[in-house]
Amino acid sequence: MSGDRSSPSGLDRPVHGSAAGIGYVALPPSAVDARPAGDTRLVVVWPGFEPPRTAAAMAAAVPLTGVPAWRFYLDLPAPVGRPPTGLGSGAFLETRGMECYGAAVEQAVERLPAALAELRRTFQIAEGPVALAGFSVGGSAALLALARGVVPVSTAALVAPVVAPGRAARALEKRAGRERAWSDRARGLAERLDLGARAADIAARGAALLLIGGARDRVVPPTEITALRDLLRRLGDGTVESATFRMGHALAAEPGVEPRPPITEAVRVDGVLNDWFRERLAEVVPDHADGSPPAGARPAPAAPAAPREGERREGGRHERQVPVAVRLEGTAFPPG
Repeated sequence: MSGDRSSPSGLDRPVHGSAAGIGYVALPPSAVDARPAGDTRLVVVWPGFEPPRTAAAMAAAVPLTGVPAWRFYLDLPAPVGRPPTGLGSGAFLETRGMECYGAAVEQAVERLPAALAELRRTFQIAEGPVALAGFSVGGSAALLALARGVVPVSTAALVAPVVAPGRAARALEKRAGRERAWSDRARGLAERLDLGARAADIAARGAALLLIGGARDRVVPPTEITALRDLLRRLGDGTVESATFRMGHALAAEPGVEPRPPITEAVRVDGVLNDWFRERLAEVVPDHADGSPPAGARPAPAAPAAPREGERREGGRHERQVPVAVRLEGTAFPPG
């Protein structure tokens, strides 16, 4: 098998299938102005319990078309069902809701190596590190995969990852005006999936990380994103960046299970994720005699030695200033 082949013969459109019992949507490499740089040839993306809730809906919301790699969107395992309206609903305060969350996160990670092996065989992709992306519960799965080191990961981008399900439940208790009814098993599961407690393991992997939060997010407050960023920086020496958008938690309209045209928030997030992965996984393909890229192409900027316009260096690290986002420095935004 060769990693240089963009796809098996005849595959130039989304492919739906199942690998290791997990449904997926595969998007072939489609960037016309860039080619792979390095050994990473695929990106694995997980949806959440809020919209987009399925692989198909996530692929429509965040297609990552500028990344010259296969993008595999995997459904979250849901053996016992999922909370009907996500982590912001009262269902999460019941034992079944927490157990559903835990099963989705842990089984997504446990099945990842087998799913990747099957996908590599099916689509003729050479062995090598992968890139990870995830939204909400899918972001939790990506962080847990890093912590456990189940596959080699070069870089990851997480959108509103649920860092600590216990804290998410406490915030929901205040809004709902009632306490959770978790069993001892569910409480133990929440403690086990507190990813802040696994920060040393995550940082030790050395993967470049991007954390994205929403200033109006009630499920994962933006301060949790910046707190995790700062913790990972203290514990490791890898790149950890963050950006915060003026948005809530969802990246798609309800019900979020079918592919639909992306909403504004998803378009913005997709743009930042495209830039993040292109900087690390791609190089621009010259099209003109002078070496310039094709007309209208979106270049993959190299990491500069000094801060670029729109960036600020803090503590020896570059901080991305996203034009459509607000960066936070421990500032708590009121719920929007």
